[in-house]
Amino acid sequence: MPRRISSPAETNDLLGSDSDHLRPLAERMRPRTLDEMVGQRRLLAPGTALRRGIESGHVHSMVLWGPPGCGKTTLALLLAQYTNAEFQAISAVLSGLPQVREVLAEAAQRFAGGRRTVLFVDEVHRFNKVQQDAFLPHIERGTIIFVGATTENPSFELNSALLSRCRVHVMEAVSAEDIATALKRALQDTERGLGERHLQISDDLLQLIAGAADGDVRRGLTFLEIAADLAGEGGAITEATLEQVLADRTRRFDKGGEQFYDQISALHKCVRSSNPDAALYWLARMFDGGADPSYLARRLTRMAVEDIGLADPRALQMAIDAWETFDRLGSPEGELALAQLTIYLATTAKSNAAYNAFNSAKSDVREYGTQEVPLHIRNAPTRLMKQLGYGKGYQYDHDVEGGIALDQTGFPDAMGERVYYEPVQRGMEIKLKEKLDSLRAAREAARNEGSG
Repeated sequence: MPRRISSPAETNDLLGSDSDHLRPLAERMRPRTLDEMVGQRRLLAPGTALRRGIESGHVHSMVLWGPPGCGKTTLALLLAQYTNAEFQAISAVLSGLPQVREVLAEAAQRFAGGRRTVLFVDEVHRFNKVQQDAFLPHIERGTIIFVGATTENPSFELNSALLSRCRVHVMEAVSAEDIATALKRALQDTERGLGERHLQISDDLLQLIAGAADGDVRRGLTFLEIAADLAGEGGAITEATLEQVLADRTRRFDKGGEQFYDQISALHKCVRSSNPDAALYWLARMFDGGADPSYLARRLTRMAVEDIGLADPRALQMAIDAWETFDRLGSPEGELALAQLTIYLATTAKSNAAYNAFNSAKSDVREYGTQEVPLHIRNAPTRLMKQLGYGKGYQYDHDVEGGIALDQTGFPDAMGERVYYEPVQRGMEIKLKEKLDSLRAAREAARNEGSG
């Protein structure tokens, strides 16, 4: 059985037992064996490939992708423990290329002496390509067991050369049930936890802390530690205690990161699928996570023109009005205006016909390049331009019977007539389609008559 460790600090001999009581509860309770880890059963249940590799001491370089507090650092520590390797940690936020090279040089010396190094790189996605490339030869030679930790999608944030040399393991947010298990363990542990304080707390309140942790074990233990300090030795952690501890907490959310874009994608798609209840949920999630309300207003306005369009032209005006209302009221009062807008957009008629039409027109611009404007619809403000034929043959529609010059073309000669806008049979576009179908048929008849 490999020796037990409790923290990166202990592994690197940075903290001794005398200072153990000064360390945060979450650090003191860090799992020392695979069996002590909570969550991640898909990766680490007995018999899984990764667990077998760790227990046998045969592990590969890897990237651990998951939200905060899911166990990435702990798993890296356990890798070092089970493989009897030196554990060394650096942060991409605090370290530059000189520090990386220094750590790699130390690992090379260690490797020459017969011992490997587990090099844990926290927030590896913050390293640029040159910094990431520095690890490649050492991974290939086996000098280090590289363990990169990231909360961002590796396929977007890490270069392909590094990814090709590492296995990517997806770690999930820890369930409230598993977090509650970690909290109970901390309350009972007299060596590292809060067992000697003899605290009292109901199962319901423990579950409340676990839920408030929002998938982050470290966060849950921090909440528990603060509550324990408020309760005092032998005291009871009450609902009133937790109201103080959990006030103004925010949900797991990464502004500008993958979770952020996943949630705005969910909001957009629920509006598009006419599900106001789900759309409101995702709007509330983004407000709770601290999303910029102006960004949300802008995205909702985009939905009004992209997914509602001319099926309900009022949607765009409502979006502008809601945006302006929020600007005038601010948070939290103005949030209701965006909530009302979300409900309206989700429940009204939908059409992306204008969106598709504009994309088709842009595609033709790219395909046909710079085409000349037909002479009859050119501007002719000067005598010379008129002499050159600018505006010749133009029919002023208001002077034509019916108010439309049906046989007059509007496209460059090389393109012929094109159809971009095709209204759907929903909302106001039903009437637009009837009118447009009639108008297009009349134009076709007029052109055929003129050519005949």
